[in-house]
Amino acid sequence: MPLVFEPYPEQVKVWPKDGRHILAQFDHDSVVVYQAYSPAIGRYAIEHGRFGGAFSFERMSWIKPNFLWMMYRSGWGTKENQEVTLALRLRRAFFESLLAEAVPSTWDRDLFATFEEWSRAVGRSAVRLQWDPDHHPSGAKLDRRAIQLGLRGRVLEAFGTTELLEVIDLSEFVAQQRELLAARGTSALITPRERVYSPTDPAIAAQLRLAVPPHGTNQ
Repeated sequence: MPLVFEPYPEQVKVWPKDGRHILAQFDHDSVVVYQAYSPAIGRYAIEHGRFGGAFSFERMSWIKPNFLWMMYRSGWGTKENQEVTLALRLRRAFFESLLAEAVPSTWDRDLFATFEEWSRAVGRSAVRLQWDPDHHPSGAKLDRRAIQLGLRGRVLEAFGTTELLEVIDLSEFVAQQRELLAARGTSALITPRERVYSPTDPAIAAQLRLAVPPHGTNQ
């Protein structure tokens, strides 16, 4: 299934202004996440449809369902070893399992009564969770929070191979939009279409303490 794009000015009209939200492109079977890599890692993934080669399955790797958060992190594909931007289509059931297993990367007193309890949960889980400020295309911080998930071990192996449905090279698109943004601002900017993603299981949404999306923001 091809990636769907939409003018940024149209999307921002329906995105929530604040709160914890998962903005993503998704359908019934899949969810798209983003990563930026060195040319060696990126080209291998593009050519083989999976990760391998210089990619390390021994380290934690962070995925982001929010395109503009990825652009902020990679400097729109200009930072060293982040020149290749990939859109990675994952099985939706797998993405939901990541959300269910995710443990905050820092002690959250609302979820874990003691530091020791949180530390034990971190040791058992292969998925880390961070809520960071979302970012305007210019890089400015927003009140809305964006999610990123850190994967390791068995989960990272599954992510990079069996649960990966499609690898899409967005490097040229990112370069084009970077130039448009610099020349004309956000009025001409096009980004992957994203809407508020709500987990199928309400218990996962409660665990993540997701904000209730305003009417009309879901896909």
